[in-house]
Amino acid sequence: MKITHFHLYSVQPRWLFLAVETDEGITGWGEPVIEGRSHSVAAAVEELMSYLVGKDPRHINDHWQTMYRGGFYRGGPVLMSAIAGIDQALWDIKGKTLGQPVYELLGGKLRNKMKTYSWVGGDDPSEEVDHMRNLMGQGWDTFKLNGCGRLKMVDSHRSVDNVVKRIATIRESLGSTVDFGLDFHGRVSVPMAKVLLRELEPFRPLFVEEPVLAEQAEQYETLSRSTSIILAAGERMFSRFEFKRVFEGGGIGIVQPDLSHAGGITECMKIASMAEAYDVALAPHCPLGPIALAACLAVDFVSHNAVIQEQSMGIHYNQGADLLDYVNNKDDFMITNGYIKPLDKPGLGVDVNEEFVKEMAEKGCDWKNPVWRHEDGSIAEW
Repeated sequence: MKITHFHLYSVQPRWLFLAVETDEGITGWGEPVIEGRSHSVAAAVEELMSYLVGKDPRHINDHWQTMYRGGFYRGGPVLMSAIAGIDQALWDIKGKTLGQPVYELLGGKLRNKMKTYSWVGGDDPSEEVDHMRNLMGQGWDTFKLNGCGRLKMVDSHRSVDNVVKRIATIRESLGSTVDFGLDFHGRVSVPMAKVLLRELEPFRPLFVEEPVLAEQAEQYETLSRSTSIILAAGERMFSRFEFKRVFEGGGIGIVQPDLSHAGGITECMKIASMAEAYDVALAPHCPLGPIALAACLAVDFVSHNAVIQEQSMGIHYNQGADLLDYVNNKDDFMITNGYIKPLDKPGLGVDVNEEFVKEMAEKGCDWKNPVWRHEDGSIAEW
């Protein structure tokens, strides 16, 4: 078996799909993307696939090492996301070739269903209680929302009070019938993180995600000592070598590698195992499409420390198309009472609606995240 061709499809809402074709008629699908930088990742995929065309796609470990180590410069969001999508496609081919789901090739599942959560609110969050109530009627009981909007490096007590009031309203309205994680989204500085974590503790969030930016990862241990809230991070870390420093430093209770950013299934299996060795839970980051979610689930179902899975159905970013629009096997992605079952078709388990993918690729997509500024005109973290 040889790789013969590959095709990239930039599609709404903000995704990039990769199809890798073989001379035996088997096509593998991957999702190599950095949201808002899809064209940069597409260029990296073009470069990396030059190593693989004409090669046997089943030699996944060798191909991964070639893509990672074959160039002198390595790592970072663009190159690791390109490797991630290619890696997903190679695993998809291997599973389809052997007639087995990827999780079987990784040793077999150790759970029968995977807990998921649903996003509520938007970038500048509001009306979360109504949104939660609506989703609770569909069986959900676990959610994630942005912890705050834009926040200055040292902000006013009034701004802190506004954040606390929002979160207090959720607990006052819904009590302990729901769990929710709060995503600080890198918007909170180290000084303000200490304040907010203390103020939010009484409302018992399930976790606080990216309490500070990954560039400030040395602060995780200090922050964790000041709060009983579980801290989560990892969506902006791209290899086991970056995660290694976080595990050694301590402070993180949940690690969140992204299967479309951090080197794909091959690399994230290693990150998951490293996390288990440090007694750190796994909750892969995935506000993306169906292929990325399928890759996450393949790792979830074989990882003892996987605790919850993010998914993007209905998320506020999904304008113009949603996850299920791109798959034919919609029933396989059904979430019942917050749980999803293993995708048991060969490969990643995604029956891609190729006709719709090509139709949407004709329209194209050039999503960029908003650029926020503070009232004084200086740039704000989005």
